[in-house]
Amino acid sequence: MSSYSPAHYRGDPLLSRQGRHLVGRFSYGVTPALARQVTAQGGPRAWFERQLLPDTVKDDPAVGTLRGWWPSLSRTPAALWQRQVDGVEGGWEVMFDYERWVLMRRMTSRRQLLEVMTEFWENHLNVPAIGDAQFTHRVPYGDTLRAGALGRFDDLLHAAITHPAMLVYLDNAVSTAAHPNENLGRELLELHTVGRGEYDEDDVKDSARILTGWTVDMWNTWAPSYDTRRHARGTVTVMGFSDANAAADGRDLTRRYLTYLAHHPATAARLARKLAVKFVSDDPPQGLVDHLAQVYLAHDTDVVPVLRALVASSSFANAVGAKVRDPGEDLVGTYRSLAVSVDRPTAEKDAANQMLWQVGNLGVMPFAWPRPDGQPIDNESWSSPSRMLASLSIHYSMSGTWWPSAGITYRPHASWLPQRRIRFDLLVDHLSQRLLHQRSTSRLLHACCDAVDLTPGEIITRDHPLVKWSMPRLLTTFLDSPAFLTR
Repeated sequence: MSSYSPAHYRGDPLLSRQGRHLVGRFSYGVTPALARQVTAQGGPRAWFERQLLPDTVKDDPAVGTLRGWWPSLSRTPAALWQRQVDGVEGGWEVMFDYERWVLMRRMTSRRQLLEVMTEFWENHLNVPAIGDAQFTHRVPYGDTLRAGALGRFDDLLHAAITHPAMLVYLDNAVSTAAHPNENLGRELLELHTVGRGEYDEDDVKDSARILTGWTVDMWNTWAPSYDTRRHARGTVTVMGFSDANAAADGRDLTRRYLTYLAHHPATAARLARKLAVKFVSDDPPQGLVDHLAQVYLAHDTDVVPVLRALVASSSFANAVGAKVRDPGEDLVGTYRSLAVSVDRPTAEKDAANQMLWQVGNLGVMPFAWPRPDGQPIDNESWSSPSRMLASLSIHYSMSGTWWPSAGITYRPHASWLPQRRIRFDLLVDHLSQRLLHQRSTSRLLHACCDAVDLTPGEIITRDHPLVKWSMPRLLTTFLDSPAFLTR
């Protein structure tokens, strides 16, 4: 028998391999507390079904108070702009706080699937949280997408495209009947719905004309409105959609146009593939994509049946560990796995503020992707040597309780021991269950032994040098493992 044969510590029951896979893909990390919730709710599939109805999930009380940690998240667009003009608080500062708030929501919310899907749609319908104009409406834009994240895409698309944040970002706010701005009309086709190859330049022009009228009083009140004087009238044709466009008020036309795009087979195929890439693998089987697209169209663009079909597929079952965690998922998962408690920030050095610089070091802050296409969701984009080195650094600094060091409570290193005396191989299995929600393996035990220069049979106590000096190296070995860096 190999000297690195894993031992088995008797801990709390673990979810099955497939159960861990399901819960891990639709959460920000399987923690002992989450696993207990899953078990109490009847198992992973029952938990998944309940998560699809977020209003039935009682959110943690802390989530309701998090927004108050950063008061400007609740200010009106006009007030935010005036504070920037007066030099009281820059828009970039408010957006940093928005990113922090979202990270904290992902860490603490019991509505994990809702947070995951909100992130998916905020990326697909990307409005960067940067820029001296759209920041004024960016927080309510995120609220809008969260409210519709598990509904019908045709409703979500209309809410997003006509939202003042999107109108400002892609220049529809300054579009007029005489001079239609094509940015939003183009990205609506290229990125948000049917995709390249399905339309031509004439389609883009008429797409832009359809959207004229939706505007925002930029640089003054920041109030959104529909101005019939700005609406370009006259027959419009976009692919298979055609309308006389005779009315001065084009809002109903917009609704019908967006509904047409949302129900287009090309849109169904693009969304199906994107969901499969996010939750299954970077190169999902075409059969799965086709099936998800059919479900999407058969259910009037409702996303919930699509998610059910995805989870029920053999492709999903066979994709365990096939997706690399992106920077945000890595950081949030690290906080969750190490079971740290974050306090309301009172200074810049506090963890609730510093976590933004941590995730930035990993590659990208939330909503900082500057282009309208949203940040990549494939493995290759987040598998570079620099990303890996940054992950190792953050895992080690947090395992050592060194940074962030203010406004945060870490578990004492001795508390990771489940009993007063324990063999090292049993401790490794215990920590694997706690940090990775799976049993130790020979490879992991070997890596842990090498990391702290111990043998499997060594007895560990609270006074052992491992606990006093080497626990950071041991903990980070788990966080640096493929089991943690994938989901």
